[in-house]
Amino acid sequence: MLTRVRSRMQVAAVALSAATALALGATVSTHATAAPALAKNGPTSVAYVEVNNNSMLNVGKYTLANGGDPVFDVAVIFAANINYDTSTKTAQLYFNENVQRVLDNAATQIRPLQQKGIKVVLSVLGNHQGAGFANFPSQQTASAFAKQLSDTVTRYGLDGIDFDDEYAEYGNNGTGQPNTSSFVHLVTALRANMPNKIISLYNIGPAASRLSYGGVNISSKFDYAWNPYYGSWQVPAIGLPKSKLSPAAVEIGRTSQSTVTTLARRTVSEGYGVFLTYNLNGADRSTDISAFTRELYGSAAVYTP
Repeated sequence: MLTRVRSRMQVAAVALSAATALALGATVSTHATAAPALAKNGPTSVAYVEVNNNSMLNVGKYTLANGGDPVFDVAVIFAANINYDTSTKTAQLYFNENVQRVLDNAATQIRPLQQKGIKVVLSVLGNHQGAGFANFPSQQTASAFAKQLSDTVTRYGLDGIDFDDEYAEYGNNGTGQPNTSSFVHLVTALRANMPNKIISLYNIGPAASRLSYGGVNISSKFDYAWNPYYGSWQVPAIGLPKSKLSPAAVEIGRTSQSTVTTLARRTVSEGYGVFLTYNLNGADRSTDISAFTRELYGSAAVYTP
């Protein structure tokens, strides 16, 4: 049975919205020691971390026994939300208290990963309020939200944005249903705002099937796209080369090690360039992780607390 276990971020009264944080003029140092040049060869490994329950620093605790390079190349903060302000009728980027804590403490929660050469990306997820990536009513409203995203990347020294079009509940609060232009306008504006940052697609929801409008196809504007169903193999239907796709998706500790090994072996044999993992926690998961690193990189994984 395929599982897609993605916990939405709980709304907390004490959390700050991104708009509020920006309005307050909060600043976070983005200075980091130059990342080392990695010798590791093989697919890009991605780790989503549920920061409501786990630390981003867990991503940096795994290295390859052969060579000592970090196992993971991309760490995803899961997740910020796209909320809907009913008074202004606009979409707002929102951080619950746990996401806000990670961002506010970038010096200790994000920079250590970047100093190891690991890119840190912020995932953005629907929040049951009717706002989503696929229902912006105009190019202007899509561009305004893109600016919220790129401003956040700049402010906190992040390496990019990940789109996850789940839990929007389009139509709530009088919002519109998905349209054909919305996501195209949003991604086009975001790429223009941050030409050298990562934009990735969790390949699910109405946005993922609306990549073309007015002669513009945004597939090439993504750096990566991945399968959203853990324990399965499914090639994302997007016009990207194999080097940027992850047909394999595993949940660490829940997908069986035999399945993980099979999916990793298939990733290499079929020439795909990304391997997606979800829900890395604080336990020693080196055995689970070695199940894919042996296939991807020819090395077991080592855990260092």
